[in-house]
Amino acid sequence: MNINLKIKILLLLNKFTKKTNLKTVSAKELRLNSRRLKTKYSKFFEYPREEIFSVENKVLNFNTYNEVKVRIYKSIDAKNQAVIMYFHGGGFVIGNLESHDLTCRRLAKQNSCIVVSVDYRLAPEHKFPAAIEDCYNASCWVYNNADTIGADKNKLIVMGDSAGGNLATVITMMARDKGYPLISYQILIYPLLDVTLSMNSINSLSKGYILTKDLLSWFMLNYCGNIKDLKQAYLSPLFSNNLNNLPPALIITGEYDPLKDEGKAYAKKLKYAGNKVTFKEYKGMIHIFFQMPKYLKAARDLEKQISNILTHLIKGHLKSN
Repeated sequence: MNINLKIKILLLLNKFTKKTNLKTVSAKELRLNSRRLKTKYSKFFEYPREEIFSVENKVLNFNTYNEVKVRIYKSIDAKNQAVIMYFHGGGFVIGNLESHDLTCRRLAKQNSCIVVSVDYRLAPEHKFPAAIEDCYNASCWVYNNADTIGADKNKLIVMGDSAGGNLATVITMMARDKGYPLISYQILIYPLLDVTLSMNSINSLSKGYILTKDLLSWFMLNYCGNIKDLKQAYLSPLFSNNLNNLPPALIITGEYDPLKDEGKAYAKKLKYAGNKVTFKEYKGMIHIFFQMPKYLKAARDLEKQISNILTHLIKGHLKSN
């Protein structure tokens, strides 16, 4: 793809954020606009859908509320596969099983593992901590039913992008605090870790790179509601006072992503607390670049980096860089 077409597509994406009036738009409208945008431009960003061994939609029922929908991806028919719990991004307001379907298929195919995508409840209809409860309960279900789905419960990985990175981070903390389930690794793709939006890059990259400060503020207002303590650990993991005994982490940021400073700061804090961390900032990259493997070589490079980590995890000799 030539550079002029790349620039044209980025300008169109930026136009989408500029046209959205965040003072009047509803969550329902933004979800609809997001789906339309993805449908229109997905062929430029993403490869055709991977055909894999099986894809199963399942509804999990819990006592606390009605249900959580998950989608289970298998690229091979085998037992004791590593399993990735995938939590999609979207500011806790948009996104669903469909928005990250191509991503999850590629992860399963490239790594010969199971991927379980979680359709957690969205804000503002369901504010914090609804999404966390769904992701934690779904992770526990997978751990408890690993044999049934062909997974190895001792190779349970949590992964998410953006808001999903926040959820993956929090689930590792919750699992540690509750003593269950055992999580082997966390993969955080440009994670949102500070809902106070106080890091320098939030302001220095506030406009022009698809994810804007205004849009982030809108997302946080919908997710957090009237919560006064925005620095509590399960909301803003960056401010946690206890980062001990967490699973090894891969943390990814982009050079032109307003969330990059909090990702880097969190990696540093995790290391200081004695955890194994691999951190990388992808140069020239914007938010959501991971969902553009056809469009961006960096996305394909990140896929390879994830595959290398999973290969080491499966072989049982994972080491931190």
